Amino acid sequence: MLPSNADAADGGIPLMTHTMPTEHATESRAPAKPFLLIGILVMSAFVMILNETILSVALRDLTLDLKISTTTVQWLTSGFLLTMAVVIPTTGFMLERLTPRQVFLISLSAFSLGTLLCAVATGFPMLLIGRIVQACGTAVMLPLLMTTVMKLVPAERRGAAMGTITIVIAVAPAIGPTIGGAVLSSLGWRWMFGIVLPLAVAALIAGAFLLKLDSETRQVPLDIWSVILSALGFGGVLFGLSGSADPSSQPLPPWLSVVVGVVSLVLFTWRQLRLQREDRALLDLRPFTHRSFVVSLVLTSVLFMCLIGAGAILLPLYLQTVLHQSTFVTGLAVLPGGLVLGLLGRPVGALYDKIGARPLVIPGAVAMAVALWLFATLSADSPLIEVIGIQVLLMGGLGLMMTPLFTEGLNDLPEHLYSHGSAIMSTLQQVMGALGTTLFVAVATLATLDGVAGPDASGLRAAFIVAGCLGTIGVVGSLFISKRKAVEA
Repeated sequence: MLPSNADAADGGIPLMTHTMPTEHATESRAPAKPFLLIGILVMSAFVMILNETILSVALRDLTLDLKISTTTVQWLTSGFLLTMAVVIPTTGFMLERLTPRQVFLISLSAFSLGTLLCAVATGFPMLLIGRIVQACGTAVMLPLLMTTVMKLVPAERRGAAMGTITIVIAVAPAIGPTIGGAVLSSLGWRWMFGIVLPLAVAALIAGAFLLKLDSETRQVPLDIWSVILSALGFGGVLFGLSGSADPSSQPLPPWLSVVVGVVSLVLFTWRQLRLQREDRALLDLRPFTHRSFVVSLVLTSVLFMCLIGAGAILLPLYLQTVLHQSTFVTGLAVLPGGLVLGLLGRPVGALYDKIGARPLVIPGAVAMAVALWLFATLSADSPLIEVIGIQVLLMGGLGLMMTPLFTEGLNDLPEHLYSHGSAIMSTLQQVMGALGTTLFVAVATLATLDGVAGPDASGLRAAFIVAGCLGTIGVVGSLFISKRKAVEA
């Protein structure tokens, strides 16, 4: 790895409290079976992240069954992602105060409880609460998984290992609509959670018996103000964006929510910069002093806005409301792209280990942008096979980008910042996924013709045009990827 500028960024502050436990933990875990430990975490995360988009094909049914608007029902997805964005910054604190095994058990227990609440929900409020509890458990798992890989896997093999994580992070939400559509068409939306629940409980039991992943801990004080500012910041921005589609239904003007959110995020950043001088930050921001991490973070943000917002939300809405496909056919239509994304994970990771990120990310960004602009050309007369082909192109481009960006960004950090770097990256993934969902649904709703209950062809076309603009920004950003090998001798 290239030498980092962490020492300058630290401002001379001793880092022994971070470094010593990390080194000790690495030594204590090395004799164990690292791939068994990673395997347990990967399978658990797969089941959990599947829920991010499992309801996407049921949005139309839920608006009718629960008698709510499209803007309201999309909070089942945006609320899930938003909760993760609020909780993830606290995982650095959790990983320092608790052992990885304890964090794992807390994570799976919360997720299982939330899944149970969703399965027995009788209305929208209880369903939303269940999704929020699910998200609390899922949020903790992501940084735990990424940090464990960075600690246990040698630098020259991290690309392939991160490829496995890519399968979890990307494929699970990509195939969520397929599974959701199959279950919805035969059993109803509650069974989407009824089927996931035994899988979650099985993962919890397996982890309780097999996961031996201990490390030293230290008593880090939890800064309550940081948690509050984080929640107000992300929540205010996304709540305001969501309300822009239907301002009359919101208790506060959307612009006011956005202003409160932005101000809170500024205060959150200022507080973290102060607290990290005493090594007490809820979320250490020193990874932002590393160029490769910042470039990777920006591109990952664009990627997840397009993956979740366009690929997992807009596309199913288009298939159902414009092409009038059933939920089952909608699920099958997005399956090929999900499979392509999964198949690319490890091969692309192995290529990254050999040639670095730039030769993979640039063509991936071009493919992503082209696919998004092609989506904007679709109409009510477009054949289904054309839609599937464009979606495969989109997922292929995202597959070329995802693993290299994750690995390139974290490889540039010193070891004591791995957990905070993965927390930052995981936070932005969820924030941008929720932002993409909120933005695209808002645009689709605002551009829809008067008198239409939900987004129509013109509204969805406008949303895809916005997504195409984002994809173009991604192409420009990919040119800033460093021209160097992923790992230098």
